[in-house]
Amino acid sequence: MALPVVAIIGRPNVGKSTLFNRLAGRRIAIVSDIPGTTRDRVSMDAEWGQRRYLIVDTAGVEDRPHDELMWSDIKNQVRIALSQADAIIVVVDVNDGVVDADKDVADMVRRVGKPVVLAANKVDTLSREDMIYEFFELGIGEPHPISAYHDTGIVDLMESVFEQVPLSENEPIIHSTIKVAIAGRPNAGKSALFNALTGQDRAIVSPVAGTTRDTVDSLFDYEGERITFLDTAGLRRRGKTDPGIEKYSAIRTIGAIERCYVAVLVLDATEFVTSQDTHIGGYIDDASRAAVIVVNKWDLSKKLNLEKVEVQAEVRNRFKFIPEVPIVFTSALTGSGVEILLPTIMRVYKEFSKRIPRSEVSRAVFDAMGENPLPGFGRSRPRIIRCLQSRSSPPTFEFTTRNPELIHFSYRRYLENQLRDRFGFVGSPIKMMFQSRQDE
Repeated sequence: MALPVVAIIGRPNVGKSTLFNRLAGRRIAIVSDIPGTTRDRVSMDAEWGQRRYLIVDTAGVEDRPHDELMWSDIKNQVRIALSQADAIIVVVDVNDGVVDADKDVADMVRRVGKPVVLAANKVDTLSREDMIYEFFELGIGEPHPISAYHDTGIVDLMESVFEQVPLSENEPIIHSTIKVAIAGRPNAGKSALFNALTGQDRAIVSPVAGTTRDTVDSLFDYEGERITFLDTAGLRRRGKTDPGIEKYSAIRTIGAIERCYVAVLVLDATEFVTSQDTHIGGYIDDASRAAVIVVNKWDLSKKLNLEKVEVQAEVRNRFKFIPEVPIVFTSALTGSGVEILLPTIMRVYKEFSKRIPRSEVSRAVFDAMGENPLPGFGRSRPRIIRCLQSRSSPPTFEFTTRNPELIHFSYRRYLENQLRDRFGFVGSPIKMMFQSRQDE
């Protein structure tokens, strides 16, 4: 039996994302008083007591949407979330009473025939509890008074949810997955690539830049490995990031890069490498994450007079700080190159999580020092006593030294290159730590 899925649904601005964040235990969904902030489904592996489950936030259901075309896509996302759910939490705002959009939500929920729990949100005082009874009119059960913001009534709400989702004795423990973040500038084709990789329309694809605001995730099985793909909002240049929702989306994107193991940086072939692309690459480098660079929209290469060899050389030149990063040419529109991307991601992840025996590390380092002795001047000469790999993901090497401050940056880079020549670590960062120790 898979993890139970609990979907949160309701009209805009009733507090769905606040409840989602409360249940997830941290701020995953963007919370704003602007209706329509959540556009895609956002899901999170969460726990309630001894139960593990997936909590899914959805876009607000509107009775008078401003953009009919966008609303059609959003409504499809909501329907997919409801179809996959084992239980549904319908959120209403006690201050507004029953409105037409609440009735539309109730109708959608009744059609799917799943267990439903009604949450009357924003019951911040005892006097407001008397206001919940009009929601019996929706015909989807007894309303539970809660305040997602103040964390009241949540225990009773979730107990009602899990009363309707039987506990299976054979419910498996979910093992950790390989987290892969898909990052890049707005409208570079990240969501289309995300959908092509996972084989499902999980993210909304639109020619309008900035459609994805939250980080959307999808669990995927590939040759026995569990991969969690994180589709992120596009990062604009810092000066062009609007305050509010777009600012928080940028924070989510950077957070996704920090949490992932492999970051897939998507470039737009029609604009090629921009300063913002290298800026995002800098975030990946700062987070010490493995990387794969994707040149998307390659189906337009002939029209743009682009050659692979020239493009590869330019990409490597602009991303020198990510050594030997694999470059994959794709077209999310036609599916070209997408089949190469998953094996490349797995190869880079294995390099990122590789661990080298201590004896082999020592041999490589001291062989390198034999070919190119450590330079020094006077009595205070630097000395490397030993070296070992202290951890993986990212690969981290600890050097026990004397006078480490005298080991020049260029020699440290030389040692890193020697480790790469000997052991690979393609697309993966290498962290090197030089610790001071007196001779024994």
